[in-house]
Amino acid sequence: MEAVADYIPYPAAPYSSRRQPVYAANGVVATSQPLAAQAGLAVLQRGGNAVDAAVATAVTLTVVEPASCGMGGDAFALVWDGTKLHGLNGSGRAPARLTAETVIRQGYDEMPSKGWLPVTVPGAPAAWRDLHQRFGRLPFAELFETAVHYAEAGYPISPISQYNWTWAEIKMRQALTADEFAHWAAVFMPEGRPPRVGELWRSPAMSRSLRRIAETDADAFYRGELAQTIVDFAAQTGGFLRADDLAQHRSTWVEPIHTNYRGYDVWEIPPNGQGLAALITLNILEGFDLANTPRESVQSYHWQLEAMKLAFADAQQYIADPERAEVPTAALLSKAYAAERRRLIDDEAGLPPVGEPGRGDTAYLCVVDGEGMMVSLIESTFSSFGSGIVVPGTGIALQNRGSGFSLAVGHRNRLEGGKRPYHTIIPGFLTKDGQPVGPFGVMGGHMQPQGHVQMMLNTIDYGLNPQASLDATRWYWGAGRAIKVEPATDPEIVAGLRERGHEVEIDADVDVFGNGQVVWRLESGAYVAGSDGRTDGCAIGF
Repeated sequence: MEAVADYIPYPAAPYSSRRQPVYAANGVVATSQPLAAQAGLAVLQRGGNAVDAAVATAVTLTVVEPASCGMGGDAFALVWDGTKLHGLNGSGRAPARLTAETVIRQGYDEMPSKGWLPVTVPGAPAAWRDLHQRFGRLPFAELFETAVHYAEAGYPISPISQYNWTWAEIKMRQALTADEFAHWAAVFMPEGRPPRVGELWRSPAMSRSLRRIAETDADAFYRGELAQTIVDFAAQTGGFLRADDLAQHRSTWVEPIHTNYRGYDVWEIPPNGQGLAALITLNILEGFDLANTPRESVQSYHWQLEAMKLAFADAQQYIADPERAEVPTAALLSKAYAAERRRLIDDEAGLPPVGEPGRGDTAYLCVVDGEGMMVSLIESTFSSFGSGIVVPGTGIALQNRGSGFSLAVGHRNRLEGGKRPYHTIIPGFLTKDGQPVGPFGVMGGHMQPQGHVQMMLNTIDYGLNPQASLDATRWYWGAGRAIKVEPATDPEIVAGLRERGHEVEIDADVDVFGNGQVVWRLESGAYVAGSDGRTDGCAIGF
């Protein structure tokens, strides 16, 4: 098997400390791919608001970052409308006919990551429509023009996108040989290999599907010809999706959850998203004097890691679809409970009783406009290209979000037909004294709440601007006492953590540590933004 380095040299840490934050007064778009950011900015410049621009950016990302997100994925959003924060849960549900017993009978003791078993109803097209119908200004179809153009005419592949594409091909090359996987290579490797950096890639089928979603306000995807094509292919190849599963899909408007951390309110989407883990961690950390403990110190890292472990122990125990299981969100977010958990932290690395968190591929974006509307939006097909199933003639790669379910009897998150799974993708938002500070997010499966915590500490405790916050070294907790840190981490910190019992691995793969975007509102009313150096993206404004 060829090494990834044979395809493209991956950028090594540390990341550019010479990047400066972007300042703009009339609007900003920040995301992980420049072509998508430009699509959103163009919408702002021709009179669209932040939601219009966010939808245009999100739709374009499905074309220019297809390993990370797509029409067959899910989406979540937080929207500040000028006076209030709104939450949209755009995640799909398991097919009605799929049960845990069905999966177990096929020989699995945990949810697989590829094939039809982890496929849930895609929620992204409906989420784009629902955001636009409530808050948008420009015609819905107009927001698809750039994405349709790139899918039709092609665009040059950028380095990080190519890296993710290549990793997906390496993993899929021998594993995905059944009939349901036959169309993935035809769409995403038309030359028999991943496209190289700078090569043009196009998908006329994707262009046609996007156009139909645009023309029908997504009805074609859930009740029309695209829905029928998906259902027919599932029936032919052993899938569980049926017409009713798609037709009955609904996004859910939800009340965002939050905690107050040192005078700032940090907001997340409630379960079935894992944003709760970030808030629990911040509650625990609030009892430690981080502001007077250097960021680059063993003590700061240790406190952060131990608090995060405790939060994940709770997250994996309690997070589930609240429509189908009781989730004690308020109790988990109480300050008294945080104090109890904090007492479990001492000077040694702990060993929390949790499963091993996974990694995922995701696309995140922030958009703000000159009128004060702000959007934090994230979308994903979960692991690279999702389930590996591409519906013939459509360019639609179906997500594998159902791999987030448990098969354990009695678990709140046990797979059931019509249920939403534990979901890793989480948009974040920050306010102070009831006024917006701005949207933020970090991609990367279970790295996401860990990244949210690190962005909040960098901002609130350590006073870093958005770009510096994103470029700073990160840690990642995987399972047990195992942690990963970036090569730029101070060797004395690595040694000190090992002395405390942490099993530290230095990892140069930036994909482990996610990548993010941040936009903050200044006292002047202008904005300051940053875009992660671990990705191809940028923050742009006017």
